[in-house]
Amino acid sequence: MLAIIDYDAGNIRSVEKAFLYLGQETVVTRDRDEILAADHIVLPGVGAFGDAMEKLAAYNLTGTIREAVEKSIPFLGICLGLQLLFEDSEESPGVPGLGLLPGHILRIPDTAGLKIPHIGWNSLALRADGRLFEGIPEESYVYFVHSYYLRADDPAIVKASCEYGTQIHASVESGNLFACQFHPEKSGETGLKILKNFLKAGRD
Repeated sequence: MLAIIDYDAGNIRSVEKAFLYLGQETVVTRDRDEILAADHIVLPGVGAFGDAMEKLAAYNLTGTIREAVEKSIPFLGICLGLQLLFEDSEESPGVPGLGLLPGHILRIPDTAGLKIPHIGWNSLALRADGRLFEGIPEESYVYFVHSYYLRADDPAIVKASCEYGTQIHASVESGNLFACQFHPEKSGETGLKILKNFLKAGRD
């Protein structure tokens, strides 16, 4: 069973549909026991950092997420779900993130010829040891929608990056904690392969 954490995020249904397409039994839930009983957990996200942290707290999900990560249940953050795993965001000054990984969320710098938000396809520079990217060619294209990006403190956790006015840390991995700034559920066959690779992850 895969649990998608329900905190009123905008892309929950598209994530659910992608996993159902892959034949994965899936539940959309904010129930602690259901989440912690799952074999895999996904934290989706579209929206503002501060609003999202407020909803996670209101639904008593922050402790559940930390407990799931401590139990080493394979966990995937997508888009805003990646950003929430880190310490803070320039989008919502003074609002702490979950702090499960070291790093900060910054606004994409204004650059001549580039629109913000960053919407569309961008190629990835991959590191050889990223489990999400097993069998995926270098420079594969994935789909982004975001105005803020991750700058991770620990370069060792960064498994994919891209360029859009700056270097964007596009995917990270630490133990069984995975996250993507891009939307694998909207990234065609490459995205489905990434989700399949996530489903292959087992508890450490």
